[in-house]
Amino acid sequence: MSKGAGLEFIEKLNRYGGVDAEWIVLRDNEETDPRYGVLPYKRVIEEHIRNGVINLDKPPGPTSHEVVAWIKKMLGLSRAGHGGTLERSLPK
Repeated sequence: MSKGAGLEFIEKLNRYGGVDAEWIVLRDNEETDPRYGVLPYKRVIEEHIRNGVINLDKPPGPTSHEVVAWIKKMLGLSRAGHGGTLERSLPK
């Protein structure tokens, strides 16, 4: 049985991240209805920016609010936000 494109994409991400995981896929050859989205590698960059998440390790100094403002300016966004704090606890 051949792997579906979605599973191949996930396995590629696993290899890139050094993850050794086995996936159990029951329906890998199903087509995705375009009304409900597309596979990440088929998305145009504008869609990644519009619906994306940036995983950011904020350096000490700037506030979370400042970092969000920088992201908005760099990507030309009118709206952006952050989930939770971007502050890192320092070891004691």
